[in-house]
Amino acid sequence: MSGTPVQTPRSGRPPRGEPILERAFRVLGAFAEAGEGLTLHTLAARAGLPKSTTSRIAAQLTGVGALERRDNGDFVVGLQLLEIASLAPRGHGLRAAALPFMEDLHRVTGQHILLAVRDGDEAVLVERLSARDAAAVKYRVGGRLPLTGTGIGIALLAHAPERVREEALADANDAALLRRLMAAVRTEGVCAMTVPNPLRSGPTTMSTVAAPILDRHGDAVGALSLVAPDEAATRAAAARTALRTAGLAISRAVAR
Repeated sequence: MSGTPVQTPRSGRPPRGEPILERAFRVLGAFAEAGEGLTLHTLAARAGLPKSTTSRIAAQLTGVGALERRDNGDFVVGLQLLEIASLAPRGHGLRAAALPFMEDLHRVTGQHILLAVRDGDEAVLVERLSARDAAAVKYRVGGRLPLTGTGIGIALLAHAPERVREEALADANDAALLRRLMAAVRTEGVCAMTVPNPLRSGPTTMSTVAAPILDRHGDAVGALSLVAPDEAATRAAAARTALRTAGLAISRAVAR
């Protein structure tokens, strides 16, 4: 299915002939936060579908367990989706190999440790470990992150196919900076950067150091990152060495 959003005509009707499966995924894609409950009205608005169509599709998804309905009538993502998603080889196999190293990093740093894979021009978070007192961040398992605006995304992008890199550079606000960051990933094995914190509460910026996870051909199968509010914590030589070492160890594990 194409990653380009389907444009809904002004009448509110879905495009003629649009497959029911695509409409169903538009309904499922309306959920943006973990545990989020949506009314039928909000679900239809986010999916860009008429309420009648959304109601019918939501009822079918509820029937198969992909959605669940709360007592107040709100829809939430169902456990059936979690069960199916956990079988995804790109996420599950990589997560199993990476988790011991992520736990070590998490125990030592007390900060957020993220694991992501590339899906087209975005990164998809497949695991996150967070300390209870770590600064709040807007990252969730299953969430999507831009390749060009996050350390973990740039670590993936640096070893992506040339076409993907060139498209990202063409759309980048600062192509020269993006080139330097990708070059650092390829030569030093890590990307370190500071980005604005999208959350209104907490620190105004968050710092990250990220390392790619490569297959035997040198292509990125994933990336690992440490996210912290203190720039010194991610730019320190110890943090860079720890991420690079973990990335190399996971790369060896997944290449077996």
